[in-house]
Amino acid sequence: MVLGALGVCLTLAAAPGVPPRFVPVRAFTLAWTHSIEKIRWEEDYTVQADPDGRPRLVPGQARIRGSGAGMEPPPDAVLRHDGWYVYQPHTRPLDELRLTRSPYVADYDWCTDGRCEPLRAVMPTDGDVTLLRPCSGPQPSAHSGPVQ
Repeated sequence: MVLGALGVCLTLAAAPGVPPRFVPVRAFTLAWTHSIEKIRWEEDYTVQADPDGRPRLVPGQARIRGSGAGMEPPPDAVLRHDGWYVYQPHTRPLDELRLTRSPYVADYDWCTDGRCEPLRAVMPTDGDVTLLRPCSGPQPSAHSGPVQ
């Protein structure tokens, strides 16, 4: 049984003194631009409860805006008329994503409800790895509004 609202917990791997940040979200997109090829990547995720009630991070559709050296789309990707290769990753639910956030390249974009912002607006970076895990947080109160 899920004890609270589903979402993700973000933790700075190299900064154990910084508390994790709970973000109540059921669906989100992580996006970034490849630092050398300058090609945009987008990956959709949902947070779902497994049969035992544990939160799981489920990969959804992924998109690549073109291709480049060493970063070809998978063989089952479909090239759309707008230049995006679209595919469904063949991975099982995940326990964690390790997001390398270098100070020398642009941060990830965090997208929810059709709006994107740099991930640093959700969780500051220490220039190292941010761990993103599916989790459950406190139940929203009747006065706190809907959980996204």
